[in-house]
Amino acid sequence: MPNAKLSANKADYWSKRNHDTTWKSIEIEVGMPARKRGYLTMPEFLEICRWKSPRSQHQCILNPKELVEEVTAIALAAAREELRIGSLILLKGVSWPTASTILHFCHEDPYPILDFRAVWSLRLEMPNQYDFDFWWAYTEKCRKLATAAKLTMRQLDMALWQYSKEKQ
Repeated sequence: MPNAKLSANKADYWSKRNHDTTWKSIEIEVGMPARKRGYLTMPEFLEICRWKSPRSQHQCILNPKELVEEVTAIALAAAREELRIGSLILLKGVSWPTASTILHFCHEDPYPILDFRAVWSLRLEMPNQYDFDFWWAYTEKCRKLATAAKLTMRQLDMALWQYSKEKQ
């Protein structure tokens, strides 16, 4: 563990140190159209899954196109957080980190990407297994930190990842 977790007053610094731009195509080519349409198409779904977890592709491809569209439509329209994240996990190849990535890029509300680096940067104890309570506490913590740091959730995600990369 680091001596201190990533603080709001240093988050902008760490965000600017992250020069990864691979997420931009996901935001433009997947996230924006999905938000407007209200669901992910199969190619969009596979692209976002490949970006987050390339090893899951052999499972993700097994989902019927209609199921991907229906489940992601439910997740993006649901009022309850449990249904938003929980419905996505029904899809083959989608775990908590990938489900959080879908929400991060495709939902109008700000969602962090669940990642071991980000968890480490916040000095949270990594659970043996992800569950809703952990994910929701993580989401709320990230939202508060993003607000305090005056950053978008994308900028905060980049800061948390970069801080871990350089400090862990």
